[in-house]
Formats: sequence, structure tokens, C-alpha cells
Amino acid sequence: MFNPNPRIEVVDIPGQKPCLVVDDFLIDPDLMVDAAVRYRDGFSAAPFNAYPGIEMPAPEALSARLDEFFGQHVRHLLGVRRTVQMHSRLSIVTLQPPQLQPLQRICHRDRLDITADQCVAASVLYLFKDAALGGTSFYAPRQGLDQTNALIAAWNRMDQQAMTQALGAEPGYLTGSNAYFDLLATVPAKFNRIIFYDGAMFHSSHVTRPDLLSDAPDLGRLTLNGFFVCRKAAA
Repeated sequence: MFNPNPRIEVVDIPGQKPCLVVDDFLIDPDLMVDAAVRYRDGFSAAPFNAYPGIEMPAPEALSARLDEFFGQHVRHLLGVRRTVQMHSRLSIVTLQPPQLQPLQRICHRDRLDITADQCVAASVLYLFKDAALGGTSFYAPRQGLDQTNALIAAWNRMDQQAMTQALGAEPGYLTGSNAYFDLLATVPAKFNRIIFYDGAMFHSSHVTRPDLLSDAPDLGRLTLNGFFVCRKAAA
């Protein structure tokens, strides 16, 4: 399923752990796209997280194989220990700017239910051929973490109009620095490219062409997203 001889590129993120990039990840990526097309009725809206679109749980066997790859090739480069829990899903960004919830207009972190001795790593496999659908960007808050968390809590209570006033921008995907976050780096999308990164970093899909979005798995921004709850490395 996966490239047995992966070449891992390390992309530095200023002040953060690196992002790891592997091209030609799947031996036959079209098989996964075809499966998403066959089971497209299994996709549904994702109302309880930051994802601006539809998603479907990946088969457990696929998640297990992805976790094996992570353990063998990736975790030591991110400075984490063994995986405690892992899941993955197929996802498609579908929302147009006016449909975005307030928190979908900013970057986010992958904050799963973890203990103090655990951390979260994440991955995104790009399964679309039109790179204009966008890669992934990483950000740093311009204020302290406590203040940032307070701002996020306040934004979560706002309606669309109030959020527009707070951000000083019309509804849209975050694709650059603003008053609250600095853009650190953008990893472009490429068909059959997977990236791995520290889920505690603020990040966002880099969608500059929402007019290209589609809910069709073979036309839209289809990705396989993985989440790895890991033991932290010893200090």
C-alpha cells in the first residue's frame, strides 16, 4: 500500500517542530480515490470540529497501516514516543466563505482528549490532482497562549457579523498573517503527498480558490487525515 522506500523531506517551521513531507506515498493512490467515490454516501458534515466540510471514518485496517508507517519512519523525527491511540478519516473541504463558522475562519490546533504526558501528531495525505485546491499553512499566535485561548473562546461565541468586525475581514479561509496570527510556512499540495506535523501547532487548510471546491471525491479537496495520540519524549 505505502511506498516501501519513502524519502522524507524535513521542512523547517520557524520556532516549531518541523513538518515532514513524503511524496509518492501510496503505491496506487487512484485506488483510494476510487474507493472514496464508491462510498461517497458515507461522507457527512463535520459539525463538532474545526473541519469545514464533510468526512468519513477510514477503515481500521488503513488506520493501523498508517500508524505502522508513523511508528517506523516519523515519530522519532517529531520527537515523540509510542502511539497510544490513533484514528484517521477521509475528508473533503466543501464550505464556501459565507458558510464558515467563526472558528473556521482562523487557524486551529488538533486538541484531542489527552493527558499531561501525551501529545498529538497529525498527518494529511493529499488525494487531489489540482494543486490550486490548496495545501496546509502553519501559524504562530501574536499574543501569549492564554490570551489566544481566551480570544478563541470569545470568537466561538460570536456570530458571523461580530467575527467579521473582530478580524477586520470578510468571511474567508485564512491564507496569510492577520492581527492575531503570523503565517510561518505553507506546504503546497501535491497529489499523493503526505505531511506529518505536531498537532499543537496552529494550522489551516490553505484555500485560496474556494470556487474550485466540490463535494465530489474525484473533483474536490479530498484528503486522508490521521491523528496520533503519543507519549511525550522524556525531558
